[in-house]
Amino acid sequence: MSTTLPTFRNEPFTDFSTAENKRAMHEALDRVRAELGHTYDLILAGSDLQTATTFHSVNPANPSEVIGIHYAASAKEAIAAVDAAQVAFASWKKIPASERVALLLRAANLIRQRHFDFCAWLTFEVGKNWAEADADVGETIDFLEFYAREALRLDAATTPIQYPGEHNLLRYVPLGVGAVIPPWNFPLAIMAGMTAASIVCGNTVVLKPSPDAPTIAARFVALMEEAGLPDGVINLVQGGPEVGRTLVEHPEVRFIAFTGSKKVGLEIHERAAKTQSGQHFIKRTILELGGKDTIVVDADCDLDAAVDGVTASAFGFNGQKCSACSRVIVDASIYDTFCDRIRERVEALTHGAPADNFQTGPVINDVAKKRVLDYISIGKTEGRLITGGVAVDTSGNGYNIAPTVFADVAPTARLAQEEIFGPVLAIIKSNSFDEALAIANNTEYGLTGAIYTHSREKLDRAREEFHVGNLYFNRKCTGAMVGAHPFGGFNMSGTDSKAGGPDYLTLFTQAKSIAEKRT
Repeated sequence: MSTTLPTFRNEPFTDFSTAENKRAMHEALDRVRAELGHTYDLILAGSDLQTATTFHSVNPANPSEVIGIHYAASAKEAIAAVDAAQVAFASWKKIPASERVALLLRAANLIRQRHFDFCAWLTFEVGKNWAEADADVGETIDFLEFYAREALRLDAATTPIQYPGEHNLLRYVPLGVGAVIPPWNFPLAIMAGMTAASIVCGNTVVLKPSPDAPTIAARFVALMEEAGLPDGVINLVQGGPEVGRTLVEHPEVRFIAFTGSKKVGLEIHERAAKTQSGQHFIKRTILELGGKDTIVVDADCDLDAAVDGVTASAFGFNGQKCSACSRVIVDASIYDTFCDRIRERVEALTHGAPADNFQTGPVINDVAKKRVLDYISIGKTEGRLITGGVAVDTSGNGYNIAPTVFADVAPTARLAQEEIFGPVLAIIKSNSFDEALAIANNTEYGLTGAIYTHSREKLDRAREEFHVGNLYFNRKCTGAMVGAHPFGGFNMSGTDSKAGGPDYLTLFTQAKSIAEKRT
């Protein structure tokens, strides 16, 4: 293939207001509905494998509906998957970068052709409405296309200078076998992005998806095989914590790419730091761990834009994004007006089954529902409930909670400090911009944030003083676009790995400097 590719462009969003796209989505939902309940094998070295145990993935909007039945791996299968990846690495690392890039581009085209079908799988398995599913699929294509181009750029890297009398090279070589452990909330984009970044650099991987989104991962691996993936480059093991711990501690696993909770991420980081018998390298962790994200609403802002941005950031995908706005800090002079406006805006959101394209829907499972309801109970002791605060009965008996807003929350309250990962927003009053910035920085996290103001002076201050990895001015704090908004956070939000950015692939490689004396 040519090593010159067209300039990267983000995949366009689908306009579901058109009759053509509505029809295409309904047809995709019908096709996918007919495929629900199939059984999926583990995949080791390109071969299907069954075990003695299975588990079900279900529709969070209708838990009686089985999306897929999956064989569960144990430590034994996890170890076998590492062995398979290690064997495949010996040949995959020698494949020219251009051929690995071609694989990603073929996969991107296949997903583009089946865009609506993947949207439908996301709707059924994790409860995304059409727009959220469309963004997830589009981001997947973006990651494949962007990392393809970045791999070519990295392959063409040179030393900053040529030392006199020498020929100097700088090569970015793969690490080896990696464990990819993605989350359920972006079960296609983040899963595919971490996997694609790994393999395009010449690594091989063991992919362990979330038990809440195993079907989408299985279908992605099948698509990669269709695109020409060699055996053993991606090995799929479904399962729970035992499988993850086995992979993290395995002495031949060189890196762990993980997106998920702070608790699990810190455990992975700690376990990876302990050198195992037979291990002759330092494991690398690439972690994105969530946040307690803040939007500051200043007195001189466009209030309509702020209300819309906070609502979209807080309740898009029911607050189940690490980038979601869970705190809004509002200037005292507009505080009461903002509270009234946000209540009206949130109460206007439609709630129901994601397949029917309601704006809000279920949280992912019963454990999440209980956790969010527990936080709502805490919120009733820490603030003033202005809307929501209850579970919602639906025909499918899904895990539904009404979008919930609390006002008059103290900056140090649990509701203002702890990640809830659900449709709950805390409103905090500030008496000055200095106070607003101090509150914005008062959590252990540092992932995303936003400010609504017309003041250039305040925007300039925020640029320097608002300590987050992804900062947005006069727009929502969710919806990072590959290439434009490299994504990753500070503090307990992770290792600031900046997915979709120009330095991301270096995390999956090691730089080798080669100097040859000229004769």
